[in-house]
Amino acid sequence: MSHQRIALLAMVAFFALAPALIYPLFLMKVMCFALFACAFNLLIGYGGLLSFGHAMFLGFAGYVAAHAAKVWGFNPEFAILAAVAAAALLGLGTGLIAIRRQGIYFAMITLALAQMVFFFCVQAPFTGGEDGIQAVPRGRLLGLFDLGSVTNMYVLVFLIFLGGFLLIYRIIQSPFGQVLKAIRENEPRAISLGYDAERYKLLAFILSATLAGLAGATKAIVFQLASLTDVHWTMSGEVVLMTLLGGMGTIFGPVVGAFAIIGLESYLAGFGQWVTVITGVIFVVCVLAFRRGIVGELGAWWASRKS
Repeated sequence: MSHQRIALLAMVAFFALAPALIYPLFLMKVMCFALFACAFNLLIGYGGLLSFGHAMFLGFAGYVAAHAAKVWGFNPEFAILAAVAAAALLGLGTGLIAIRRQGIYFAMITLALAQMVFFFCVQAPFTGGEDGIQAVPRGRLLGLFDLGSVTNMYVLVFLIFLGGFLLIYRIIQSPFGQVLKAIRENEPRAISLGYDAERYKLLAFILSATLAGLAGATKAIVFQLASLTDVHWTMSGEVVLMTLLGGMGTIFGPVVGAFAIIGLESYLAGFGQWVTVITGVIFVVCVLAFRRGIVGELGAWWASRKS
């Protein structure tokens, strides 16, 4: 059995058994952000595209899911699907503009577009402005399972996270993923071999936006809240931090990074604003000591041990 399959089984076992020891709401938050970080990693780790505006997909999908559930009375599954569709359309629109540039120009365009989405969410009537959308009903999944039950809600989040993670894993291992990596390594060579680089990058951008939207919609249902925090530019910085800390370009790195960052923010909350400083110091130390990220360094150590 390969080490990746062992790691996958260990991750599944951890999230399946952890609620017996760890607060389930904390674990659900970790899984939502882990899916968000995995979606971001698909773009930067395998496509080589650094987006500084990925929070717009997380936050906007959260607003759509919350509005659909509270105002339109959608069941949770339809509210999430509506939000995912909205994130995909937003990804298509922003991707068509952004992928025409590379490097820092691509990053700045995504940041500018994300700020436009942020100001739209501040002004739009349906978002509730600075108050956000509160008291979002969780409803009944498929009309049968009451998501007011923590156990039912946890199982749903776990299945969404696992499904999203396995989809990303399949994308990475597919011929599409191999072409994406080839474009990341040497785009002119990939173009010379006949691949339409812009089309591949656009598709990767849309897939990443869609999965980020899935994470945002799920988070809004779990916490019964959609707010400006999730669409703010600092959230885009946070997902970069999660991905780099865990290991950019690794399959499990974003999950480890999300768990570490959310854990620090939750358990150091008593320090107030100092949490940001502490997180920053830990990030600097990790970048200097573990340049490949936690999972990347562990993988390199394991490879050197076997050779």
